[in-house]
Amino acid sequence: MTPAKARGPYTKTPARRAEIVRAARESFAEHGFTKASLRDIAERAGITHAGLLHHFRTKDDLLAAVLAERDTEERRYAESKVPDMDHLAPYLGDMLRHHQKAPELMRLWIELAAAASRPEHPAHGYFVRRYAWGSDQFARGMRGKADRGELHEALAPEHAATLLQAVLNGLQLQWLLDQDLDIVGPVRAFMRMTFPQAAPPEDAE
Repeated sequence: MTPAKARGPYTKTPARRAEIVRAARESFAEHGFTKASLRDIAERAGITHAGLLHHFRTKDDLLAAVLAERDTEERRYAESKVPDMDHLAPYLGDMLRHHQKAPELMRLWIELAAAASRPEHPAHGYFVRRYAWGSDQFARGMRGKADRGELHEALAPEHAATLLQAVLNGLQLQWLLDQDLDIVGPVRAFMRMTFPQAAPPEDAE
């Protein structure tokens, strides 16, 4: 192998990292996080094991990158589908249905979120920032609803935002334990209770 070829797999380009993350996402979804191996991911990405380690030091780092990519995709989709809080309920229903198509990724997210509650965990900062961002976005929308008199009078906007995140996370955990469970219906019901004065949302079936 020539020196040029040896350096190739180690080049830190966005395209190479994206390919590794795509391969990791496929491997995690197929095998689960515990059974997925870095060597399998490297093979799927078309690079050596050593080349993969040059980009991502551990499997935890790779998992965090996979979940961050999923967050980015969902934020972009949300920006195109949720111009205001009146469109939030249909989007949440679509999001949950999408997550149900990849239960292994849903399970991985829940497992990593729990593990990352420890300050020393490598993904701790990521999850702190993620929850802070979500709370801020939901709270802004809830304050707008409150200003229009559409938020339930017993709820402060910040409390409503916290409850919404808890409902979404809790329902997904329950669904993983019982995949016959309807989780879209309860979200619709929660939104109706939260915004009793608002017009019923149009939710795709």
